[in-house]
This record gives sequence, C-alpha cells and structure tokens, in this order.
Amino acid sequence: MSNPPVETVSTGADKAKLAVAGLLVIGAVVAFYALGKQDQWVRVVALLGLLAAGVGIFFTSESGKQLIAYGQDSIKEVKKVVWPTRKEAMQMTGYVFAFVFVMALFLWLTDKTLEWALYDLILGWRR
Repeated sequence: MSNPPVETVSTGADKAKLAVAGLLVIGAVVAFYALGKQDQWVRVVALLGLLAAGVGIFFTSESGKQLIAYGQDSIKEVKKVVWPTRKEAMQMTGYVFAFVFVMALFLWLTDKTLEWALYDLILGWRR
C-alpha cells in the first residue's frame, strides 16, 4: 500500500493573501509599539484589529480553508472515540500507580544492591 502523492495547488492570489496576512500580523505588532504614546486601549484595539484582519485573510486562503477542514475532520474523529467509564478510568489509573510503585521499589533495591556490591564487597569502602 502506498499513499497517493499530495498535490498542493498554490495560485498567485493565494500567495498574495498569505503575504498580506503576514504583513498585517507584523503590522499589528509594529502599530502596537508605534502607538506607544497613545492610551493603552488604542494600542490594544489597533493590535487586535490588525491581528483579526490578518487571521481573517488567512482563513480565506487555500491554506486557511485546509486548516478549517482539518479541524472539522478532527472534531468528527473525536466524536467517534469511545471514552472509558469512570470506573474503567479509575481502575486503569490504579494499575498505573501500582506499576510505578513496583518499578520504583525494584529500581531502589537494584541501586542499593549494586551500591553494596560495589562499595562494600569490591572496593572495601566502609561508611
């Protein structure tokens, strides 16, 4: 099984939309700092307005439409998920905690055994 090749068609108008959207986002940041002597609300309104315009133009481009379609497909897939019941979730959480405790105990015992073997038996260092 091989995946079919994906073709991305990018027109000049689409590239122009993406460029304008990028410039609007950059312009939003520049405007926020350029209006430094204005009231805070003027700066925030300029920032949010230009950001909203940039995002709006992005979503009219082919990339934006693909992003929206991806999000809609993701929502459909999440609705298909069979979520565990509370009892199953609590049971699995208990298994995880028990496993972590057993592994921690095993690693601690292994560490102490190797420490004893190395320092006391092989090197002869006493504490």
